[in-house]
Amino acid sequence: MNDPADSDILRQLCLSQNLAVLATAMGADPYASLVAVALRPDLRQLYFATPRATRKCANLAENPQVALLMDNRTNQVSDFSRAAAATLIGAADELTGAERDRGLALYLARHPHLAEFTASPSCAFFRVRIERIFLVTRFQSVMEYHFSP
Repeated sequence: MNDPADSDILRQLCLSQNLAVLATAMGADPYASLVAVALRPDLRQLYFATPRATRKCANLAENPQVALLMDNRTNQVSDFSRAAAATLIGAADELTGAERDRGLALYLARHPHLAEFTASPSCAFFRVRIERIFLVTRFQSVMEYHFSP
C-alpha cells in the first residue's frame, strides 16, 4: 500500500462499513445491488450472501468479475471535503464446504442477524478475491492499491 495515511483511511473505511454496492454484469448490461459484506482484515477477501434466485447470482454465474463500492458519505455538505469511497475490484466465487464455513464465521461475526438467512439452502455464499482497490478522498485524490494473487 502507498501512503500510510491513505492506507489507514482505506482500512478504516473498508472494515467499518456493513454494506456495499455490488456491481455485476450480464452481457453488456450492468447491474448494481446493495449487499451486506464482511472483509478479512488484510482487505484481500470480501464475503457476501444472496438468494440464489436473484439477478446478481445469475450474473455471477455468467461473469464472476465484480466491483464493489464502499463509502462513508453522510449526505451533508461536509462530504465534499471529508467523504471517502473505495472501489474494490475482483472475482467472485461461490463457496462450499470448509471454505464456506470459514468465510461464514467471519461474515456472521459481523452480521449475526443473518444467521437464519445464510443457513437456508436457497442462499448462496460468495467470496470476492480483491485484486485492486481505488480509494477516492476529497472527490479528487485517487490512490490505487494492487494485491498480488
